[in-house]
Amino acid sequence: MAKTQYRCTNCHHVSIKWVGCCPGCSEWNSLIESVAPSAKKRSEQRSQASATLSLNSQLVTLADIPAGVTERFLSGVPEWDRVIGGGILAGSFVILTGDPGIGKSTLLLQIADKIGKQRRVFYFSSEESLQQLKTRATRLKVSAANLLFSDQANLESIIATAREHKPDLLILDSIQNCYLSETSEAIPGTIAQLREAGFQLMKLAKENNIAVLVTGHITKDGTMAGPKVLEHLVDAVFYLQAEDRFQTRILRSVKNRFGEVNEVGFFQMEEHGLIEMSNINEMLLAEASSSPGSIMVCSVEGSRPLLLELQALCVPTKFGMPQRVVTGLEPKRVVLIAAILEKYLHVKLSSQDIFFKVSGGFKIKESAAADLGIALALLSSYFQKQLPPKSVAIAEMSLTGQVKPTNQINLIIKEVEKFRLDNVFVAKRQQIKSTSNLVGFDSVYQLLKLFPDDGV
Repeated sequence: MAKTQYRCTNCHHVSIKWVGCCPGCSEWNSLIESVAPSAKKRSEQRSQASATLSLNSQLVTLADIPAGVTERFLSGVPEWDRVIGGGILAGSFVILTGDPGIGKSTLLLQIADKIGKQRRVFYFSSEESLQQLKTRATRLKVSAANLLFSDQANLESIIATAREHKPDLLILDSIQNCYLSETSEAIPGTIAQLREAGFQLMKLAKENNIAVLVTGHITKDGTMAGPKVLEHLVDAVFYLQAEDRFQTRILRSVKNRFGEVNEVGFFQMEEHGLIEMSNINEMLLAEASSSPGSIMVCSVEGSRPLLLELQALCVPTKFGMPQRVVTGLEPKRVVLIAAILEKYLHVKLSSQDIFFKVSGGFKIKESAAADLGIALALLSSYFQKQLPPKSVAIAEMSLTGQVKPTNQINLIIKEVEKFRLDNVFVAKRQQIKSTSNLVGFDSVYQLLKLFPDDGV
């Protein structure tokens, strides 16, 4: 008599009785009834596995491996091509993720249209019907003759079609909504389905030299939904994110085996799709102010320097515990710089409420090079004295109050000179060749010379 067991559709945990919450992954109502394989069947499976393992693997030396041609598909959209590493590589497996409605499908349809004018592209939509796709394509003025569409959501059918017709690029929107065979117990969107779908698509890309580009969902925490094994399987992971200003969309490289990590590209959402923004620094500088508490810094994202405005506001606290409200960079970094200023300059920031932000809603991840800018913004707000206009600060600060050189300074200076910023505040020991007015500092004490009318 066949024995009954209960298997979780999310993590494949097996239980001899039904329970409401899976002990393996804590998912509710995910256990379904199935028939346990007999002892004879398990023995046959072990014999087949042993026979497979007995086959010898073919080993070759590095010199015997043929050198493949690394062919890349350029879309003609510089922002996309630069972030992805110089174009989509043939045989690569790439995933694009982001918030619902952020523009993932719009961006991929535009890229598919550009590449489809020179290459053969298959676009599978598991979320939208063909009529919905045509409505969007008409709005985006898609016209590529080599771009073919399907609303097929069965993964086996998608893979079989790709193996037969061999497209240059296969786009699947999205991996969470496609399903496996009708007999599969994995429900679309579950960990088991994502793991299996990711593995099958990876095999398709590598064995057939087909570039596979899929979209994925994200969790409420802003990370890619599904198991981490999916991020390990793919060659590249890109996030499409929104910023507060200009209806901006930021394409960010999180993992890329064939290009720069943390590379960013900027797009603006308009009626006819996403338009690239190659002049983002020009727009940021036009929005910058020269009020007390304001200073420009430069943050390097991948290979792209961004000129961002820091804004600080220091006011006497009305409560027993001063407030520290920071957006756009690590709050502890601002608290640390405030402590350095109070220790060595005796500026009583501990009795001040400090409000600090990066203008435009941007976020600075590597904030060490912004240390000097944070210090100058705090002092400028505290003394209510504005800094010289068109100034940018680029230096780190140590706990001993020393102003230290920073990395990638030549790349930053090149961008600063491009926009003709008048004053560049740097560490005196920084080795720079520049036509800009360089103002060097050795220690935090020298910052006071920028506020000559105020003593401490």
